Amino acid sequence: MNTFKIKNDAGLMALALRLVIGWTYFSAFWRRTILTDKLEPDTANYIGEKFNHFLPNALGIKPLIQYMVENPDVLWWNMVLFTIIEGIVGLFIMIGLFTRLSSIGVFGLAMGILLGSGWIGTTCLDEWQIGVLGIATGFILFLTGSGKYSLDHYFITNQFAFTKRKWFSWLGSGILPIKEAVFPKVVLTCSLLILGITLMTNQVFHGGLWGTLHNKSIRPKLEITNVMIKNNTLSFDVYRTEGVDVYGSWTIAIELFNEANQRVLSYNQEDLTHLTNENISNYYITKIKPGKHSLVIPLGGKANLIFKNDALTKLPIGNYTLKITDISGLYWEHNIVKR
Repeated sequence: MNTFKIKNDAGLMALALRLVIGWTYFSAFWRRTILTDKLEPDTANYIGEKFNHFLPNALGIKPLIQYMVENPDVLWWNMVLFTIIEGIVGLFIMIGLFTRLSSIGVFGLAMGILLGSGWIGTTCLDEWQIGVLGIATGFILFLTGSGKYSLDHYFITNQFAFTKRKWFSWLGSGILPIKEAVFPKVVLTCSLLILGITLMTNQVFHGGLWGTLHNKSIRPKLEITNVMIKNNTLSFDVYRTEGVDVYGSWTIAIELFNEANQRVLSYNQEDLTHLTNENISNYYITKIKPGKHSLVIPLGGKANLIFKNDALTKLPIGNYTLKITDISGLYWEHNIVKR
């Protein structure tokens, strides 16, 4: 009877995981720079606009995202830096170079994805799953380091001087310098913490633990604020906070009703296709703009809309209702008092 002695090299066992997660991040760099130019602000594929889509329901990092989308130059530099970091982290993970340091990069990038876009996903909670699995994967790769098929292993077996330094065990591969008695507690504590992050974000973003399940990516939602009627001008802010991120909400009517529910002002589908920059003042890089058949409001888009009409000067003091209607039949209303 033949027997085989197997060396349980955890880093080697994680090879498939390392290659796949590495490509996941390196491919982002590859797509944005080689396959197509997603770092050019004037193109439809600009990655910054996707970043703008994260804004409405981001968790914890919303002020940071808002600052960047309000400052296009800052956003562009961050998108370039973010892309370079993804490329380096992904490549280093695949080739097994400074694996533990790179795994910290995986953990950090995944956490950013989770907090920024974990609420997005029309069918399978796509971004949330990517985020939590990336966090767990980063932690696993930190524990295992790289095995036989890696540059870390090559450096160790060829006894490069820096591999004998204590810092290399923390940033590269090899046996982690943690006491045997403490190591299981570290693994358990960190694993439970990651599970806690998973459960917490699942509940916050999707109601996945208790209450009513919800998916903010299914249908559009508009927020209407700062509504004013002054002289011959109606102005208000509109902000799309929910819905599918890959296409806009198509507004086909903007109407004003009096207390008797009589329409006193109306802009129909055709009117909205002819709006100009005088009517729309966008706050962020994702632009609300007239389309071929409607006013297009993309996810994360926010603008001040201004309508000048002599009929407004003739309106008596009283209560009015602003109504915005989407092509799907959904509509949103906001009450206003004209003084």
